[in-house]
Amino acid sequence: MDGRTVELADGTRARISLLAEPAPCAAPAALDFATKALLDKEVRVSSITPGEISLALPDGTDYALLAVQYGFLRTSGVDGGPLVEAESKAEKAKLGLWAQGGCPAPPPSSTSAPAPPPAAPCIVVYRINNQWPGAFQADVTIRNVSGALVEAWTVRWRFADGETVTQLWNGTVSQSGADVSVTNAGYNALIVRDGSVTFGFNGAATGPISAPSSFSVNGTACTTG
Repeated sequence: MDGRTVELADGTRARISLLAEPAPCAAPAALDFATKALLDKEVRVSSITPGEISLALPDGTDYALLAVQYGFLRTSGVDGGPLVEAESKAEKAKLGLWAQGGCPAPPPSSTSAPAPPPAAPCIVVYRINNQWPGAFQADVTIRNVSGALVEAWTVRWRFADGETVTQLWNGTVSQSGADVSVTNAGYNALIVRDGSVTFGFNGAATGPISAPSSFSVNGTACTTG
């Protein structure tokens, strides 16, 4: 139907698990690929989530993995594994939709209203979970809303009230004065599209404890959540 949605021989329509809906600019190529790969073919159908299925081609190849490998479709709701690896390789090799930089939307015409400023590619949520005299504990969650895979990350912020990080987990921290920089650990470097990572830390304070007002990831300002 559109590269991600198929109609089976019995008339049932279902979405293929772990694939994102193709953007308008990528939809014709995705549909052509799906037609060539699936039309009138015998496939093995399995389902874990109602309304969503997985398809195995006659030779045992997973259709979703094949579509992502050739750059015709992106992943959705995947935190790691072969699909994420395949998407990363397709993007690096500029296959399919990645040949056009991820298949961007066409620029507005000169008669259109001015385009709104681009949305921040990341959302950072800073949460103080506990505090006691002279110390506190906090979590920081980074959400990737850039539309592309993040393969490594460094988040930066500035404390306003003299706080310091004394112990941090799920990352590597450095601090110079009020400026804090946290880089991913080896096991949580990847952030898939619409995925997130969280790290936590213990901190010390000599006065009020407050959340920082701004954050950046890989040098780009983020929205605070």
